[in-house]
Amino acid sequence: MINKKGQGLSTSTIVLIILAVAVLVILILGFSIGWSKFLPFLQSNNVDTIKNACGVACSTGSVYDFCTVQREVNDGTNDKFKDSCYNLTTKVEYASRGYGIETCTTVNCPVA
Repeated sequence: MINKKGQGLSTSTIVLIILAVAVLVILILGFSIGWSKFLPFLQSNNVDTIKNACGVACSTGSVYDFCTVQREVNDGTNDKFKDSCYNLTTKVEYASRGYGIETCTTVNCPVA
């Protein structure tokens, strides 16, 4: 009984434990500080979301939402920028980008 050895952990078990801890740390960081800050490259664009939001603002006749609310546009190719639905539909520089946001005839935006 002098040379009795205890059972050791195999290499694959140690690797699996390390991987599990790494995944747990990534999940904790992602949920605590936010996925957009932790992995900003995951979201490539939000043009469809803004297109739908502008369509809803137009169909409900919401002057404030269509004319004033600044929406952060991330199209995946250009730098992020903020602008209103009205400006996204009327400015020439945005028309060439092909966002597909239609002009709204039911909302009259006041001229600043």
